[in-house]
Amino acid sequence: MAENVFIALQNNEEARAIIAAIVEDNPHAVVNELPAMVKIDAPKRLVVKRETVEEKMGREFDLQEIHVNLISLSGNIDETEEEFVLAWNF
Repeated sequence: MAENVFIALQNNEEARAIIAAIVEDNPHAVVNELPAMVKIDAPKRLVVKRETVEEKMGREFDLQEIHVNLISLSGNIDETEEEFVLAWNF
């Protein structure tokens, strides 16, 4: 099994704030920007923090909203009201 997890989001205005938050909270992540999507790979674990997304968007953000811009992901999901975490649970 691969050790990297990833999330792929649409490349649009709303998703850019989510992407910026992911990059800030996951300095080990690698961003691959394509015309229609942005794929973010990270070794073993990647976290999306509600608080950071809200700071980037300038408004309240429910982590369930991430599904609107979500294209694909890889890893086991652990989701709370505060964090959306992708990780491999070996």
